[in-house]
Amino acid sequence: MEQQGRGGAGATWVAFLVMAFVVVGLTGVFASYAVPLPLQRALAREAALDDALAAARGPDPRDAVAALQDRLDDSAAAVLPVGGDMAARIAAERTAMRARFLAEAAAVATRVRWLICVITVMAALFGVAVLHIGRKPTG
Repeated sequence: MEQQGRGGAGATWVAFLVMAFVVVGLTGVFASYAVPLPLQRALAREAALDDALAAARGPDPRDAVAALQDRLDDSAAAVLPVGGDMAARIAAERTAMRARFLAEAAAVATRVRWLICVITVMAALFGVAVLHIGRKPTG
């Protein structure tokens, strides 16, 4: 039922080639979920540092800030133990945390770009190979 054009590929092969490029599009869609993760994590950490600053100014700051340890994650080492100039320590950690998440965001973006490029090339080569295999030899 496949119709063969003048020396060209049939509709089935063209559809197959289109699907090879659809894989690239799907990769881009899936990658779009990975790219915002460092930003989301940075915003959550900002909120945790804000809460730690507020807790350090409240009654019983040691227990209040210690309760935030899970939310502070790797920032907890810079903030705990409570004491000294907490506002300055939290401000310094906020700057360091932003730099870490900025580097993470750049690394994720680079990996996603490479992923999309590699899959694009592989899909194109696969499609070309299938179209070439599908041609009938002349002569």
